[in-house]
Amino acid sequence: MPLAQQIDALLPQTQCTKCGYLGCLPYAEAIANDAAPINRCPPGGDDGIAKLAALLNQPIVPLDLTCGAHQPHRVAFIDEDACIGCAKCLKPCPTDAIIGANKFMHSVLPRHCTACELCIPACPVDCIVMIDDSRYPMMMPPDEARDRFDFHNMRYRREVDERAARLAAIEQKALQQYG
Repeated sequence: MPLAQQIDALLPQTQCTKCGYLGCLPYAEAIANDAAPINRCPPGGDDGIAKLAALLNQPIVPLDLTCGAHQPHRVAFIDEDACIGCAKCLKPCPTDAIIGANKFMHSVLPRHCTACELCIPACPVDCIVMIDDSRYPMMMPPDEARDRFDFHNMRYRREVDERAARLAAIEQKALQQYG
């Protein structure tokens, strides 16, 4: 297995971007290419750093707190009374843990929430907070989180491609009609 995949397998798969990369795999690739240190993953914390250090035969270093502090797993909570149904939280959620539709209230599926916090800045009415939830003391298994992230990205790429095809068809029709 390539080194980047071995590193990725040790990361928590929150896809939070707190490390400065657009997901766990890009961070793993940067570590494998000696372009990033092993201590930039707040969700992984000291345990994650120790695992990466062991794999890479490097010394254990403290978490880089400029990336954030390690916290126990939490889940996003949407105040349904305050939610305006803008749907701005849907796209940034890397595991599609938020359900809802435009102009309808949204809810979080706690089992699928990786506590990435990417939904919080997307919300224009500040109705999303992170809470401790004893029913979900740990996030979903990393392999499941990675699969949900991959599916999320595939779905968005497909939607972008389908929209581009629709627009191209409209443009072609307009060119035929109006020369």
